[in-house]
Amino acid sequence: MGDPAGCGPAISAAAWAALRNDPALAFYLVGAPHLIKGVPTQVITSPAEAARVFARALPILALDGVPDIAPGRADEAAAPAIVRAIEVAVADALAGRASGIVTNPINKALLYSTGFRYPGHTEFVAHLCEAAGHKASPVMMLTGGGLRVALATIHMPLADVPGVLGDGRLERISRVVYAALIEDFGIAAPRIAFTGLNPHAGEGGAIGREEIDIINPAADRLQAEGIRIMHARPGDTVFAEALSGTYDAVIAMTHDQGLIPVKTLDMWGGVNSTLGLPIVRTSPDHGTAYDAAAAGTCKPDSLIAALRLAATFAANRQKAAA
Repeated sequence: MGDPAGCGPAISAAAWAALRNDPALAFYLVGAPHLIKGVPTQVITSPAEAARVFARALPILALDGVPDIAPGRADEAAAPAIVRAIEVAVADALAGRASGIVTNPINKALLYSTGFRYPGHTEFVAHLCEAAGHKASPVMMLTGGGLRVALATIHMPLADVPGVLGDGRLERISRVVYAALIEDFGIAAPRIAFTGLNPHAGEGGAIGREEIDIINPAADRLQAEGIRIMHARPGDTVFAEALSGTYDAVIAMTHDQGLIPVKTLDMWGGVNSTLGLPIVRTSPDHGTAYDAAAAGTCKPDSLIAALRLAATFAANRQKAAA
């Protein structure tokens, strides 16, 4: 359900209204019926009931103790239920009761009152998978506007980025991205490009040596493993190359370098996916949108795209396992 004071309830209802006639996209909401307005709801006691209910009502696996939260106003009273919703969803996916999870936006600062100490959804979901005995190597990928962009670094000062790129991170992320392109996206022979860290990918060392000393040697090692990945490409041209079909995914060195093209091309329909997990996990590529929740102007586009992508991932994983 995400933060019930944010856009989660409204976009969940709108997504159901848009998808109710497509049984392949049936979903259920882990949350509280009293927070959903404007559409019919049906409380279910098991995920197995969701598909049968979906065409006529939004199925809700109801949580106890969810307070009546006003849209647009963050409320610490909701924090325990927000965390519990994530735990229930992950448990259902790990047990095979759900094909995957789609997480509505949360306010991490709000959750700290519960003892939540994870940077975000991605790390918490990975922790829950590992606590259940599964291996998790989480990698954030954004899709939208025809691009697939994974991030080598996320919420980190730019000054710290060069110091972490050479610790094996690029190789680990690339292996996860390559495997996900095959298993989740159904691409038989993926092609990946690194962005450069410096302008013009360093211009042969004239504008920085990270490409020569760190990024390109990582690409060489990955190529020796059979992964089709290019040396660092200039950040001002590589996304256009990916859009033209030259690459199936780009691994960007910094957060903004990767998110700017995706959000520019598709501000409302972008999807945040966590690759490298034993379960499917996607999310809308935006925050809680408290102002829009209060005004009643929330847009469901990104959630709908996240639901569609999760269904694609689940179907492709099922094919690969067959």
